[in-house]
Amino acid sequence: MDQLQGILKKYYGLDHTVVVPQKGGWAALAYKVQMDGQAYFLKVYEKSRASTPKWTALIDDYVPVLLWLEEHSRLKGKIPVPILTQDGCYQCEDDEGIYLLYEYIVGDTIADTKLTKDQVRQLAEMIGELHRYGEDFPLVTGAMTENYTVPFLDQLRSTLDGELPYDLGKVLLHHIDSLKKLMLKVEELSEALKNRDLRMALCHTDVHGWNLMFTGQHLKLIDWEGLKLAPVEADMMSFVDEPYFSEFMRIYANTHSQYEVNIEALTFYQGRRKLEDVWEFMEQLLYDTQADGDRKVTLNHLKKELEGITP
Repeated sequence: MDQLQGILKKYYGLDHTVVVPQKGGWAALAYKVQMDGQAYFLKVYEKSRASTPKWTALIDDYVPVLLWLEEHSRLKGKIPVPILTQDGCYQCEDDEGIYLLYEYIVGDTIADTKLTKDQVRQLAEMIGELHRYGEDFPLVTGAMTENYTVPFLDQLRSTLDGELPYDLGKVLLHHIDSLKKLMLKVEELSEALKNRDLRMALCHTDVHGWNLMFTGQHLKLIDWEGLKLAPVEADMMSFVDEPYFSEFMRIYANTHSQYEVNIEALTFYQGRRKLEDVWEFMEQLLYDTQADGDRKVTLNHLKKELEGITP
């Protein structure tokens, strides 16, 4: 922990800290930092991981948007915003990783727990508020604006056609045809959507139980690396198959009474997400250094995703 304590002292002026590992997410490692009765949350993106550039490339683009929303919208207190470094930066880095520091949220991750009616209400209100901000939002960059591309598809296709490690090839064996069919469908929808005039709004793009925390009274939406200006189906894909969808939409309609789901956009985002998840696990297996146990876990995650694609 000496390295992390050094980072905290150098960039945030936090000295004599106690750093304790926490359960991390898909993209990053997590640590609880304590100093003089104050608690912080340190997010660490390891540079050794193949997926890190994807998760960190837009930090300087999306964090200003979060800071604006925290200050000027009804999302105040419901989203985590990074603590600035002593130099006023949103992040810091060394040869090992890229680091973001937050105030520590005292609460529980929703994970696979069923949302209560009040939590559904809070979630619908949060998403409804986020979707109020559209193409006239002043801080959105071109890099954050949806262009319907799927940049990893060529690499995924060539990987499927090439020689694979034995364990990975075994898991993929009976799913390759289904994957290729989905890839073609997503490519067709990608081209079609480029010619549609769909309203775009700020979207989280990764709403699920592991990115929701409950403090006992309030729901908080975390992990905003995927923040985009996109058709709202980029978020709706997370809700349409949930048992609470009707109640969610009833509350959402208080803010967006004219909204109707665009099936074409919804199908695109559902398909692209499935392919993204498959490619993320394949990247870990192909390029990251994993212990045998971790590799087995990743293979099982991949197998589950593939079973959701193959009829």
